[in-house]
Amino acid sequence: MTARSTDVSKDPCRCCSASICPSSGGAGVTRREFLAGVGAVTAGGLALSTLKATAASQTNEQGRQPPIDMPLRVQPVLIYGISQRREATSWRPWGGLHTEQIAGEEKERISRELAEMGTGADFPLLILPVVTAQTRDQAAAIAKGKHDVTLMYAASGGLDVLETLTAPDKWTLMFVRHRSGPVYLWYEIAHNRYLRKTVDEYGQPGVDVQDVVVDNHDEVLWRLKALHGLKNTMGKRIVAVGGSSGWGHGGQKAPEISRRLWKMDIRDVSYDDLANRIKLARNNEPLVKRCQQTAKQYLKQRGVSLHTGEHFVANAFLLTEIFRDLMDQAQTDAITVNHCMGTIMPISETTACLPLSMLNDEGYMAFCESDFVVIPSGVLLHYISGKPVFFNDPTYPHEGVVTLAHCTAPRKMDGEKYEKVKIFTHFESDYGAAPKVEMKKGQIITVLDPDFASRRWLGFEAEIIDSPFYDICRSQIDVQINADCDKLNEETKGFHWMASYGNYLRETGYALKKAGVDWLNLSCPKRA
Repeated sequence: MTARSTDVSKDPCRCCSASICPSSGGAGVTRREFLAGVGAVTAGGLALSTLKATAASQTNEQGRQPPIDMPLRVQPVLIYGISQRREATSWRPWGGLHTEQIAGEEKERISRELAEMGTGADFPLLILPVVTAQTRDQAAAIAKGKHDVTLMYAASGGLDVLETLTAPDKWTLMFVRHRSGPVYLWYEIAHNRYLRKTVDEYGQPGVDVQDVVVDNHDEVLWRLKALHGLKNTMGKRIVAVGGSSGWGHGGQKAPEISRRLWKMDIRDVSYDDLANRIKLARNNEPLVKRCQQTAKQYLKQRGVSLHTGEHFVANAFLLTEIFRDLMDQAQTDAITVNHCMGTIMPISETTACLPLSMLNDEGYMAFCESDFVVIPSGVLLHYISGKPVFFNDPTYPHEGVVTLAHCTAPRKMDGEKYEKVKIFTHFESDYGAAPKVEMKKGQIITVLDPDFASRRWLGFEAEIIDSPFYDICRSQIDVQINADCDKLNEETKGFHWMASYGNYLRETGYALKKAGVDWLNLSCPKRA
């Protein structure tokens, strides 16, 4: 698959009856409190001259860049052939589609099943009308269509039709019937003819055994969910305040790998640029007052308690608006901050922790440290889960338990409800405003550990067993590892981990295989 544009205006979500398009993220406490216009984007970064159209100098409400979530476009294709009777010889292949009438009934059955499947989709999904292919020319015309996934219903027909439909710039799934309707020819020969070309070695580029589904449309749906996540990850544009980076010696090439493997469009913004933006914003007295008022309203909410200076929170709201400006001007919904352990603090007179947390709650992707070793996993897991993700520092797994901690955790970890939060200082600096989110005990989570080279990611399921208060990063959870703890220690690579509520291991593994990244799943894909 090639990278795709993140310009949603060119790919609107026009769902058919078989589709649903959920809203892009829930409304947070401060969502769109201070709105500003979209500025110009330069080739290598963001032009400071566009400040005249930002919240730093405007107080009137204008439209913001909303969270981006492109729908997955699926083209179902019924493949069949009508054989003619010949005396005293084999004249028809296996399969139950022998007449045009039966083929028409099968086409209607597929449409109904896809409509039912679509009602269970919790991600933007556009299922196109079912088409048919009996010849190679028909297949070639379909393969040129504007869709992301070709979903082949391989009732019968020649190998050349299937191979022509398997376009290299699209993903391909094959559905065959055993008990769910008229049995399909390719239920017999999908493996030996399509995948292996009548030899022992696999020979169909871009397709393997995981791409063939028998009878069960739920099995189709989770694969589409994974591909939706991958589509939105590939080519992702992200603003990097202070430039892009990667943790440790092993992560030095992470930005380059993210650009090459994940086709990420990283837009650097210098700290000189940020300082000028903050200066202009502070000179905007109405904006400053509004940030102060909204900070007070935020702190009065049920479940929120303050354990640092209120001015740090007000400054965090102002910094949040500047981060929104940067995303507006880049026409994206993703941002990361480098040198957030020190450089940003004297400039912003707060920390980036609370702004990043609040942006994640609003459906954006906001990461600290500009660590592009782990950021691709955060983007992918965000789109697969449909929830905010927790960028975290892991500790040493022992006796089946590991502590995950950082100061930028979202409150809306389930994508809907806010967890309780205490606002402290950032731990290492004892400065600014950082959320201690009280994550839900008993919650199942997905944990991802990418390696430095993005050659192989590790993943496992865990259960939150405590939300302690150690002298470490403020948002912290002790989790029970639902996997072999010794094996986890042996296989761990990289540094930062990524986590989300829910188990999305099989979807992640499927997406990674399509991206050419190896995958080690230490837990069962779904918990019983």
